[in-house]
Amino acid sequence: MTAVLPERPTAAPASPASSVAETSSAPSVSEACACGACAAAGTGAADLLARFATAPGGRTAVVAGDARLTFDELRAGAAAFAARLTALGIGPESVVALCLPRGAALVTAIIGTLTAGAAYLPVDPALPADRRRYLVEDSGADLVVVDGGATDGSPAPGARAVPVAELTAAPGDAPAPYTPAPVTGDTLAYVIYTSGSTGRPKGVEIGRGSASLLLKELEDAGAATGEGRRVGWNASPSFDASVQQWTRLCRGDTLVMIDEETRRDPSLLAAFVDEQALTDLDITPSHADPLLDLLSTDGGPRPLTLLVGGEAISPALWDRLAAAHRTGLLRALNVYGPTECTVDATAGWIDAPGEPHIGAVLPGLRMRLLDEKLAPVGPGESGELYLAGPRVGRGYRRRPGLTAERFVPDVAATADDADGPGGRMYRTGDRCRLLPDGRLVYLGRADGQVKLRGHRIELPEIEAALTRVDGVAEAAVILGEDAGGTASLIAYHRGGDATALRAALSADLPAYMVPSAFVAVDRFATTPSGKLDRSALPTRVASPAETGAPTAGAEDTGGLEGRAEELIARVWTQVLGAASIGPDDNFFKLGGHSLLAIKLVSRVRAELSVALPVKAVYAHPRLRDLAAHIEELLAARDA
Repeated sequence: MTAVLPERPTAAPASPASSVAETSSAPSVSEACACGACAAAGTGAADLLARFATAPGGRTAVVAGDARLTFDELRAGAAAFAARLTALGIGPESVVALCLPRGAALVTAIIGTLTAGAAYLPVDPALPADRRRYLVEDSGADLVVVDGGATDGSPAPGARAVPVAELTAAPGDAPAPYTPAPVTGDTLAYVIYTSGSTGRPKGVEIGRGSASLLLKELEDAGAATGEGRRVGWNASPSFDASVQQWTRLCRGDTLVMIDEETRRDPSLLAAFVDEQALTDLDITPSHADPLLDLLSTDGGPRPLTLLVGGEAISPALWDRLAAAHRTGLLRALNVYGPTECTVDATAGWIDAPGEPHIGAVLPGLRMRLLDEKLAPVGPGESGELYLAGPRVGRGYRRRPGLTAERFVPDVAATADDADGPGGRMYRTGDRCRLLPDGRLVYLGRADGQVKLRGHRIELPEIEAALTRVDGVAEAAVILGEDAGGTASLIAYHRGGDATALRAALSADLPAYMVPSAFVAVDRFATTPSGKLDRSALPTRVASPAETGAPTAGAEDTGGLEGRAEELIARVWTQVLGAASIGPDDNFFKLGGHSLLAIKLVSRVRAELSVALPVKAVYAHPRLRDLAAHIEELLAARDA
């Protein structure tokens, strides 16, 4: 069935801050097919780059720190980038790995790669070296674009690498007109890797038509409205939410890059939203929660459009977002979708308190809510969510077996469907309950996948990494709560040392996949069939203060000196649940993470009235060093 969204807001007025002189006319676009089939597939006049080519040339396209690019400048840079890729033999179905930090060069590289007809693979430079090498090698990338030199910057030995500066340098002669390479709706647009249940990440392939339809459907849903909006790029380029953000360029919106320091500090992010006059921001529930208290109705353009996704919204946060909607502070849209179905599959406006829901399916997809026998369930009943339609991805790169397992024949396809009979549907593994009006309530996963702070994580991948460490005979990872009640990953292991395990996983996995707690066990409970009984594993790690046990990895508490050290030790005890804290303890080695860092900073600000940024916790993770930094801030304040 296909349901419509419960709200279709009218177009929001353009922000005054976006009124940039549009003195340059957009370049002409070659004649494109305007038939319904081409439009539905995302080719012809509906393709993203055909729309991008018509954006007003003098309008600001990208803001990245002090750098600014107009649409004319971005088109020229993308055309030069594409021409050099073509000269290197790159074209449709080629994959270009972009190992670049978030910035103007990354935007030029993405648009330039697509302009050449090729697909891009984001490789975040912040990932561990082994992870970056795996992404490049597993994808079979044809070229790697790096930020520095072509030799020392390559994430994979033997991979052909080119510095981005060589590809973006201005041509010596007059710039060529912006003419994207011809593509079809099924031409590969990008490959994004997600956590893998088999122990290794898997690359999801998405076609150009799917990406084009995503933008159109967000517009139809009222999520992307008006002229000249200012959209914050908040997501890592390695995550599919970033696609939702850069595609906004193709409707003429301005893309404002948010740096890492600002992203992880709610107070800095709130100030950035107002200073940059942002009109749209994509954010996870975990980071929306502290941000809400810092936004005001008299700040930047209001209402601020929040696209909230990446994990389930709690009932308390749902009601807070609904209240903010009623005051005119913001308009929040809950978006849900697997990477395999082009970012967002459902959407629902958060405009009234009550039970959280993920809205209704967007028009480019068809919802199948099925029971164990693949029979449809009715209103009020629950089942597993399958998604079909033209926005379903091509499959997993170089994984035909896994593709066949998850992309299955559409049991309800008809000749009237856009992709006709014989189409496929994607098995999401998510369980939902169908409401009478066609909206869905998310109930959780049917397998070992979890969402944590917006990240999709396959627990078996972490378990596989644990068992690869010498001395570990068996391991199980669950999503539970730390001693402070914050959602966290907990690793139970038979054999191995917690400190060594944390170090090994930190070198192999992204930081968000490293468990906050490591719990050694003598043996695991088993089910009657002899399998590991996950239900017997505690979902909350009791603090040493509760058990009387010493804190793993904690130093001797002796030697605390001064008000700042004593305060930090007390706050760390509260947020980390540690029984004893010493001056040489490291916040992150004791299980600290981004949300706990925010809590820590909030407590210090409240008790000492000092403007401590979240980045200070990352720069000074050792208690003694953080205390010295706070003492310096206090001295400067009192001077």
